[in-house]
Amino acid sequence: MNTQGLSLIANRTSTTALIAALAAAIVATGVVSPVRAQSAAAEGQRIAFDRSKGNCLTCHDIKGGNLPGSIGPKLENIKAKYPDRSELIAILTDETKRNPLTVMPPFGRNRILTEREINAVVDFLQTL
Repeated sequence: MNTQGLSLIANRTSTTALIAALAAAIVATGVVSPVRAQSAAAEGQRIAFDRSKGNCLTCHDIKGGNLPGSIGPKLENIKAKYPDRSELIAILTDETKRNPLTVMPPFGRNRILTEREINAVVDFLQTL
């Protein structure tokens, strides 16, 4: 094989490695497509409104929900109130760590919701 052929193989290998590295970086940084974000938010809304799962409407007034409660605060402007997504995840996982007197159930600690479900609910809350 001549040097031109070797150069072509090296360039293809470099391009493949570059594409693989970029794909890994996108996955690692958590960049999500708009379609994925919309479906996750829709799943989160379903969980939040499900009386046997998230059951958020028992205590909170949430746009689009029926028969909301008034024990907890109205859930609106969430992204502005909690710009750090990890804070919302912590609240849903176990609010008693932040506020020992809360009546909010520790959804993660008590395994009421899975980590995936908590993330979906956070996706939904950030649309409010």
